[in-house]
Amino acid sequence: MEKRHTFTERFDWTLCLILFVFFLISCFSITSAQTTGQYNFNFVTRQIQWYVICSFIIAIIMYFDSEQIYRMTWFLYGIGILLLALLAVLPGSTAEGAFVPIRNGAKSWFQVPGAGLIQPSEFMKILLILSLSKMAVLHNQRIEVRTIKTDFWLFTKLGLLTLIPLAFVIKQPDLGTSLVIIAIFLGISLASGVSWKIIAPLVAFGVTLIGIIIYLALYMRNVLELFLDTYQIKRIYSWLQPELYSGKDSFQLEQSLSAIGSGMIAGKGYGERNVYVPELHTDFIFTVIGEEWGFIGASLVIGLFFILIFHLTKVALSSAEPYISYICAGVITMITFHVFQNIGMTIQVLPITGIPLPFISYGGSSLLGNMIAMGIIFGIQFHSKNYMFSNQNTAVENIDPTSRSEKKKKRFARLL
Repeated sequence: MEKRHTFTERFDWTLCLILFVFFLISCFSITSAQTTGQYNFNFVTRQIQWYVICSFIIAIIMYFDSEQIYRMTWFLYGIGILLLALLAVLPGSTAEGAFVPIRNGAKSWFQVPGAGLIQPSEFMKILLILSLSKMAVLHNQRIEVRTIKTDFWLFTKLGLLTLIPLAFVIKQPDLGTSLVIIAIFLGISLASGVSWKIIAPLVAFGVTLIGIIIYLALYMRNVLELFLDTYQIKRIYSWLQPELYSGKDSFQLEQSLSAIGSGMIAGKGYGERNVYVPELHTDFIFTVIGEEWGFIGASLVIGLFFILIFHLTKVALSSAEPYISYICAGVITMITFHVFQNIGMTIQVLPITGIPLPFISYGGSSLLGNMIAMGIIFGIQFHSKNYMFSNQNTAVENIDPTSRSEKKKKRFARLL
């Protein structure tokens, strides 16, 4: 017998509290960051506005259950690809107020009056998660016995879905988002049951390729120049040897290392920064936290991300529907990669790629994309049903009638 619950019982208050804490950290950090004098614009006011807008969007999205989202997935994926295609074919301009502006050599945004710069690739990441999850469900429903051949076929279909948006994003060019898209693809591939025998060689190839590039950069630069353009080479050297390379990226990295290092254990205190770092309110917002609150404050922020990921993992494991589990896996992969890459680039562990820190860095498109993902998670929790005499939540939706059979339920359980 089904137990009926009120709104307050169905609402995910834990996730709401986590996001509220991120909101406070973001506002305080951006307020401090904009005192550098680099810009005269009040970014914290705009960030608050974006959080308010995102709250309304979450309220709308959470009323859609996963069955409705499942049915709209291909349509949404098509809209995302269309936006990326329009961005690719429309002429870009460096002029102020251009509809398709070119910033730092990249054509990645639309200039929307009243909203500012909108980056379609931020939304495409969420739409890709939904699409890969649906493709995995459709494939696994048709497979009775998993083999390397069937797994390879699933991996190929997921790869083709990923390749289309990836090609557009690489063309912009946007290395950071491209890496996130690849990470999402690998994360959902693994969650959907694709064998490690297929995924491991691809990961090994990627690691080997990165190692070769680093070796060539350190010892055979003339060979590296045959394959990479000047901009890419500058990014590599500003990461590996910032003290020997003069440029914007190396200056940012050196200043970031100096600022975080000067924060030591307990930090200098709120607003007591004295190390100038360009673009502090966006990609290098973690530098503010490290300098003002030191190792302790930085660790608490990282810990908050762990709590978020742990909560999303609980949502994934508590669901009986593979579609929901795959979506959660994609969101977890996306956020984890963002956090690892952003913090890593501020402390020279990873190269600078322009990836913002989720929920904390200033940026409407980034925040909106992440909040849409959270809206889907809110909806998953909101539309779950509890049954009396049962310790497990069961999703409201039955996406495919065949999933009701005991045989398929057992197969789905093995995938999870």
